[in-house]
Amino acid sequence: MHLQIKFLFFLLSAMLVVSSCGKKAETSSATGWAYNDPDSGGFEKLDYEGQINGPNLRLIEGGTFNMGTTMEDVTFEWNNIPRRVTVSSFYMDETEVSNINWKEYLFYLKRVYVSYPQVWIDALPDTLVWREELSFNEPLVETYLRHPSYDDYPVVGVSWLQAQDFCKWRSDAANENLLVERGILNPNTLEQADSENFSTKSYLAGQYEGSVRKNLPDLATGGERKVRFEDGIMLPDYRLPTEAEWEYAALALQGKQAASGDEVITDRRIFPWDGNTARYQVRDKTQGRILANFKRGRGDYMGMAGNLNDKASTPGPVKSFYPNDFGLYNMSGNVAEWCEDVYRPMTGSTLSDAENNDLNPFRGNRFEELILDEDGRPVEKDSMGRLQYRMVEDDTLGIRENYRLGDVRNYEDGDDEFVLYGYGETTLVSDISRVIKGGSWADRLYWLAPGARKYKDEDKSSRSIGFRCAMIRVGGPSGNDDTSGNMFKESKSKRRY
Repeated sequence: MHLQIKFLFFLLSAMLVVSSCGKKAETSSATGWAYNDPDSGGFEKLDYEGQINGPNLRLIEGGTFNMGTTMEDVTFEWNNIPRRVTVSSFYMDETEVSNINWKEYLFYLKRVYVSYPQVWIDALPDTLVWREELSFNEPLVETYLRHPSYDDYPVVGVSWLQAQDFCKWRSDAANENLLVERGILNPNTLEQADSENFSTKSYLAGQYEGSVRKNLPDLATGGERKVRFEDGIMLPDYRLPTEAEWEYAALALQGKQAASGDEVITDRRIFPWDGNTARYQVRDKTQGRILANFKRGRGDYMGMAGNLNDKASTPGPVKSFYPNDFGLYNMSGNVAEWCEDVYRPMTGSTLSDAENNDLNPFRGNRFEELILDEDGRPVEKDSMGRLQYRMVEDDTLGIRENYRLGDVRNYEDGDDEFVLYGYGETTLVSDISRVIKGGSWADRLYWLAPGARKYKDEDKSSRSIGFRCAMIRVGGPSGNDDTSGNMFKESKSKRRY
């Protein structure tokens, strides 16, 4: 009995030794100093769990694809010549932004900007887009946005500029909620007014305090500190997708690879589904059903009574029909969608487009810089509670090799060689023309192909145009269990996003 007790004591001691060895602090591979140790200065290295999925977002694993027109160009515009590009992984809303999302946004603006009622007024969708001289659409002017029957329908009548402001609000609202959920901030909605509202960048710059519940421990000082960008807690900005991202996400070619998982793509897609029609082709009770909300012919918006095909003479609910292989709804039809890009008809036709910009192609950059004071700190936030930025001036770029201009919307757009834009005279294309993709409930089938493209001025709106948001992917392209850095290591997870 005595020997058994001694043996058990020996085993317990050995376990404690192993346990203490397992907790040995990780050290720097450059200096040997311990991470996360106050005695070593308190430099922190996180055991980072990876970027979380923001509300309504799905991870779109990036890859290469042929961007451009996939069917006969019936308009003979040749404005999206096919070329191979690669899109980095990113996140995309699984649905279009809905009326209830926009009403929540309007509620926030009215509640917070008490001294600036024009902010709320400027965010109101143009409900008069429903009016038409020879149509009885007046009921939709009153009901489409406001009535609860349409809460889960896509918001329309919003311009590209209004969509941009929505993205800014959504980014801040989602990050504030993350800090509340993590127990760092208390809900503080009743005390936020005008400039004293939560802004991600203002908070990170130390210009917003809020109602603190419990800050993070500061290993360098032994006290506590606010969340930093380097903590990776808050999400990147919501934004509009680029044209390349939108087209890639709509085609969802991951469903076209061989079952073995190799890089054999068996076919191209014309639409976000297989086949060259908009009808379900699997031989079961769903065979022949319409796959999207669009206009089939003159005067035919939803078929005949008793057997309606798309069940919507105007936009339908944002989760109508089957999602594509990325899990995204209505990437064709329902409403067309704003993209981030400035429109140019010669996309893909110049040497610059075809050869140099084959990774994350995008036209529309206007580079900005944070306005700093003489001590190098951000100047005081503006009356809306946001940090202040300004356009990068060309003469400040010095000898930079990667870019030489602040505004590059017109960069190598082929104007001198192919066309001289006479805005209002020979074309409606300008530096405020934005790309629209996806086709709508009011469009024929041709416009539902992801390669098809239209454009509209960024300050205009339509009853057939809405949008969805995107977000960059930070880290590995395949998700938080990504092991792409080691080609021989098996992935920890096979889950789909």
